Amino acid sequence: MTIESAILKNIEKLPDSVKNAVFLYTEFLASQYQKDTNQEPELIPEKSRLTGSMKGTFVLPLPDDFDEPLEELEEYM
Repeated sequence: MTIESAILKNIEKLPDSVKNAVFLYTEFLASQYQKDTNQEPELIPEKSRLTGSMKGTFVLPLPDDFDEPLEELEEYM
């Protein structure tokens, strides 16, 4: 049994309202498939990265006790 005949066999068992919904869904799928096959792949231009281009952008004044353990973590040490 092919997939097409299995689908048709199952559709025959459904009420007409559900058959209509199945028809609309298959139309939607077919239109989406058609769009996908007709579209050319989008070319994304490669961005060149410059090493060191952000140097000096993020200058934060660090506190003197930056390297000291945090008080919240004393119980784990």
